[in-house]
Amino acid sequence: MMLPKKGDPVLVQGITGTYGRLHTKMMLEYGTNVAAGVTPGKGGQSVEGVPVFDNVGDAVRESGAKASVCFVPAEFTYSAGREALEAGIRLLVLITEHVPIRDELKLVQLAQAKGASIIGPNCPGVIIPSQRVKLGIMPAPSFSPGSVALYSRSGTLTYEIAGQLTGNGLGQSVAVGIGGDPINGTTPIEWMDFVQGMENTKAVVVVGEIGGDAEERLARHIQKSGYRKPIVSYIAGRHAPKEKKMGHAGAIIYGNVGTADSKIKALTGAGVKVAMSPSQVPQLVRQSLG
Repeated sequence: MMLPKKGDPVLVQGITGTYGRLHTKMMLEYGTNVAAGVTPGKGGQSVEGVPVFDNVGDAVRESGAKASVCFVPAEFTYSAGREALEAGIRLLVLITEHVPIRDELKLVQLAQAKGASIIGPNCPGVIIPSQRVKLGIMPAPSFSPGSVALYSRSGTLTYEIAGQLTGNGLGQSVAVGIGGDPINGTTPIEWMDFVQGMENTKAVVVVGEIGGDAEERLARHIQKSGYRKPIVSYIAGRHAPKEKKMGHAGAIIYGNVGTADSKIKALTGAGVKVAMSPSQVPQLVRQSLG
C-alpha cells in the first residue's frame, strides 16, 4: 500500500465534471497537490488552475502522479480505472457508486497484477491529516492529525466518528472509507495489516455495518495474527428491522451471518472493544491506550 505524502502529485479523473470540479477545489484548499486532471476531449483546459489532459498517460508523464482520484460515472469506471493502472498509477481511489461487480472484480485483479492498490469503489476516499493530503470527498473539519487509524465501510460514519475522535482530542494518523460494496479494492484485513505496521499509529478504530461477513473474517484474522495495537470497533445497524431489504449495496445478511449481533460477538471474542454508539468510541480508545 502506498499513501501519498505532503506535496506528492495527485491527479483527478473526471475533473471537468460537477463533482470533479467541486472536490478538486476542496482537495486543493486542504493542501493536496492536485497536479493534473483527465477528461477525454477536454485536454488543454484547466480547473482551479490544474491542467487537464485527454488521457492518463499524458497526465502521469507531465505530473509524475502515482495516485488518482476517480469521479467517472459508473459505466465508464472500469475503462478509466484500467487506463490509470496501465499508465502507472499505484493508488486508485474510486469514489463512484453503482459500479458493476464484474467491473470491480476485473479492476481488483488488474491492480494485483500491477502491484497497485484500489480504495473503493462507492467510498469517500482517504485522508492523511498530518500530511494535509485528502483524496476524495471527506469533510476536512472532521479530521485532525494524531495517532488513531480509522477505517470504515460507511462513508457518513467515517466523518461522524472522526468528528467524535477529534472533539475528544484524538487525532487520526489516517482515515479511510473502504467502500460499502460487496467487493472492495482493499479489504478490512488488508487495511488492518497495513495500519498495524504504521509507526505513527497507536490504536485502530474499525467501523463496520450489518451485511456480509467482513467483520467476522476480520475477527478470525485478529485472533490468528495477535495484533499488539488496541482495536476499538463500532457496528452500525443494530436496530435495523429483520427480514427487510435495506438500501445499502453491501448490506446482505445470510442466516445468522452478517447480523450486528454476529459481528459484535465475533469481534468481542477476538479481544476488540465494541462501542454501542459513536460517542462511546473515544472513551474506549482512551481506555485502550491506558
